[in-house]
Amino acid sequence: MLEPGSVVPVRLLTSVTPVTPVAPVAPVASITSAGAVEGEAVSVPDPERLVHLQFRRFAGCPVCHLHLRSVVRRHAEIEAAGIREVVLFHSSAEELRPHVADFPFDVIADPRQRLYREFGVESSPRSLLDPRAWGPVLWGIGRSAAEVARGRERLPARRQPNGRLGLPADLLIAPDGRVLAAKYGEHVYDQWSVDELLRLADPAAEYPVGAGGAPA
Repeated sequence: MLEPGSVVPVRLLTSVTPVTPVAPVAPVASITSAGAVEGEAVSVPDPERLVHLQFRRFAGCPVCHLHLRSVVRRHAEIEAAGIREVVLFHSSAEELRPHVADFPFDVIADPRQRLYREFGVESSPRSLLDPRAWGPVLWGIGRSAAEVARGRERLPARRQPNGRLGLPADLLIAPDGRVLAAKYGEHVYDQWSVDELLRLADPAAEYPVGAGGAPA
C-alpha cells in the first residue's frame, strides 16, 4: 500500500480501448503489458486531469463488471469533474479486449501484475469469503448470466493464471503525481462508488491516503 505523500512517477501505459490519447510528459518510463495489442498511449499521471486508477480482477469478472457498469453510466459526470478513468485488469490484452470494447475509458492489461505489485494491490481468500462480498457476488453473477444469454457479454475464461482472489484498489492521482486518496479493498466489492469518487475530486475535499479512502 502507498504511504501518505507518495508520488507516482510518470509512465505510459497501453490502452486496449479506443479512446483519445494524452500527450506524454517527460521524463517518461514506458510500461506496456506483455501481449498488449496496439492501442492509445495513456499517461499516468495525466498532466491536465486527476486520474482515478482502478485495479480490478480478470477479464469478464462478473463483480468487476457490476461496478464498472455504474462507472459507464455516469462517465459524463466523472469527466465533467476533471477525472480520467484508467482501469487495470490482470488479464492479457487479447483476452480482455472483447469484454471491454464498449467501455468509454482506458482499460489496461497487466497480465504480469507488475503494477499490482508496485502499488501494493494484493490477493486474498477474504476477497470472496468476507460475508459482505456474498450479495454482490450473487448479484454480479446473475447480471452477467443474463447479459451472456442476451449475447451482450461473454463468459470469462475458465482458467485464470493470476487467480480469482484479487482485491480491488482505487487511487486518485493529481497531475503532479501525488496520490490524493487511496482505498485498498477488504473484499471483492469494496471500492469507491461513483458518488464517493466525485466527493473526493471536489476541490474542498480533504484527501485521505491509505486503506480507508473515502471521506466521512
